[in-house]
Amino acid sequence: MASTSRGAVDGRGAHSKVKSAKLLEVLNALEEEESSIDREEIFISPPDNAAGDFTDEDSDDEDGRCGAHLPGSMLHATVVSEDSGTREDNDNLELQPAKKRQKTMVEPPRVWTKRDLRPNFGSWTASDPHIEYLKSQELSPVGLFELFFDEGTINFIVNETNRYALQKNVNLGLTVQELKCVLGILILSGYVSYPRRRMFWETSPDSHHHLVADAIRRDRFELIFSYLHFTDNNELDDSDRFAKVRPLIIRINCNFQKHAPLEEFYSFGESMCEYFGHRGSKQLHTGKSIGYKIWCGTTSRGYLVWFEPSQGTLFTKPEKGLDLGGSMVIKFVDALQQRGCLPYHIFFDKVFTSVKLMSILRKKGVKATGTVCDYRTERCPLKDPRELKKMKRGSFDYKVDEREEIIVCRWHDRKMVNICSNAVGIEPVRLISRYSRAAKIRTQVHQPSLVRLYQEKVGGVGRMDQNIAKYKVKIWGMKWYSSFIGYVIDAALNNAWQLHRICCEDAQVDLLAFRRYVACVYLESNADTSSHGRWSRRLETESRFDMIGHWIIHQDKRTRCALCHSQTNTQCEKCQKGVHAKCFREYHIK
Repeated sequence: MASTSRGAVDGRGAHSKVKSAKLLEVLNALEEEESSIDREEIFISPPDNAAGDFTDEDSDDEDGRCGAHLPGSMLHATVVSEDSGTREDNDNLELQPAKKRQKTMVEPPRVWTKRDLRPNFGSWTASDPHIEYLKSQELSPVGLFELFFDEGTINFIVNETNRYALQKNVNLGLTVQELKCVLGILILSGYVSYPRRRMFWETSPDSHHHLVADAIRRDRFELIFSYLHFTDNNELDDSDRFAKVRPLIIRINCNFQKHAPLEEFYSFGESMCEYFGHRGSKQLHTGKSIGYKIWCGTTSRGYLVWFEPSQGTLFTKPEKGLDLGGSMVIKFVDALQQRGCLPYHIFFDKVFTSVKLMSILRKKGVKATGTVCDYRTERCPLKDPRELKKMKRGSFDYKVDEREEIIVCRWHDRKMVNICSNAVGIEPVRLISRYSRAAKIRTQVHQPSLVRLYQEKVGGVGRMDQNIAKYKVKIWGMKWYSSFIGYVIDAALNNAWQLHRICCEDAQVDLLAFRRYVACVYLESNADTSSHGRWSRRLETESRFDMIGHWIIHQDKRTRCALCHSQTNTQCEKCQKGVHAKCFREYHIK
């Protein structure tokens, strides 16, 4: 199933019942019209046997990063206009089986009135005892990361990987220690990357990385990484194209929600997990990236609370009366309300917003605000954009639905902005500064309250994407879902760092230092280096004085201090040595 702009498809004869447009033709049309297109998307459905053994391998080069090529089977596939499920398109009805028309209840027309919104939601008074508990624990970066990749999740991955290897007649014998070493290497590849991952173990002075080479042997890493698995192949759901990673998605989603900061404002939007292989459920963003589209719900600061990879309307049934995007918003709200039916406020863009969605969320007791397309306003009688454009910048028009207290506002800024809300109205209107190209001076323009709040709170998904893109995992395998695993690791690190910013206000580190600490601890402390002899002693000496990511933590069993040799109940998490708080600084200085 592919979704493109209506003009691009119509220009290629989408109304023809004899010959439908091909993907290659649509891509060429988009390239020719690139200057006039803001954003185009093409959704390629997963293969029919995505849940079979066939997709354990991929024809793409594991070290390749070039996404310019696609297989002929995709380039010559038929394109069906879908518009992300937002409009009814009868152009390709001949390709769909005939459906029996069902009788539906006709809703009474909405009565729109020129007045401000009078919402009846309660005020936000909820507290967050779980965050207070995390603050009292004084967790290190590794401790925060292991809130999401916890003991249960790690043991689950170890067991499923060993099971999968045995099904292939390989006695892998993966341990928790080795899996953490693999995770450490994947995290490290985000900020130390080579054209080929085997260069980490080369003896050449320009590429050898002793931290990786001393932690785990190259062939052992390759063997473990090639058999990394997350479910039993004998119990796959054929209707789920992400069945091979579904147990991991469920576990990580559960942990994300369990430790999420309890806040009033959340953002919902689309994220992209890059993937350049030849198989899988992919979304092509013209001129940007190629990969899996992921529905994401985040806090306003970028903590990922809930996510779900998109499978398109072929494999995901939308909610009644809503399109696919609106249905995903409802699923996110249902996940939020597992912590209590509180007056959350969700922000999203015009891909999701409709008056129908606002009505459903209002009945659930959830506030919502978002930009909206004209055809989703249910005939709200606002001033014509051409008429409003003739008025001075900052002019606006608005109407409120009398029955359900939903406001639609059209605001004249640099271009026309339509915004809809069930919780925020026009007042108070404030003055903001804008640059006038005609007069070449800055002027003051009026801005309604719902527009101001939307601009302040909607960027959570963008902030998460920005954090992930900085140091994302760059080691991919031959499986079609390997890049998705890297995305999950990056999202968990982003969430752990967000909690660190909240819980450790006096000792914050940036995202790079946070990732480096987790990678170093996993590679230095959790790897089995007993067979390396003098290499393990050299590794211990170098890491002790590197001044990077040493944290003092409590230990259950008393040991001798590595400096003064008296009994202590604290240790350095990175060095795994007992150290008094008073000896901690002196122990780590030469």
